[in-house]
Amino acid sequence: MNDRPPSRLELLKFLQRVQLQQLDQTRRWLLQEEDRAQRDARVAPPPPDWVVEYGIGAGRPPAYVHVGSCAMRGARSKPVGREAALRALAEQVDPCPICRPDRELGVL
Repeated sequence: MNDRPPSRLELLKFLQRVQLQQLDQTRRWLLQEEDRAQRDARVAPPPPDWVVEYGIGAGRPPAYVHVGSCAMRGARSKPVGREAALRALAEQVDPCPICRPDRELGVL
């Protein structure tokens, strides 16, 4: 049994081992964050401002105009610009009763 206190050199070597372990952990965390940032960069782009939802059947007529982020828009939706959304509303395409794109577009 060795009852002598550790030497300064032994203490410094111990400190070095601890710091290297901490540095390794920090490097792992950095890699995880870089991976997460790359995954987040691949996330879907933001929704369009406006969409027109099309019906089913021959010719697939427009059924609704939605705000782009509307949860009620169907799978048969196409992104459109402001002018196309206004034109669709003027052509009697129904505005979505949930997201009310007519209000957002200033159509009364």
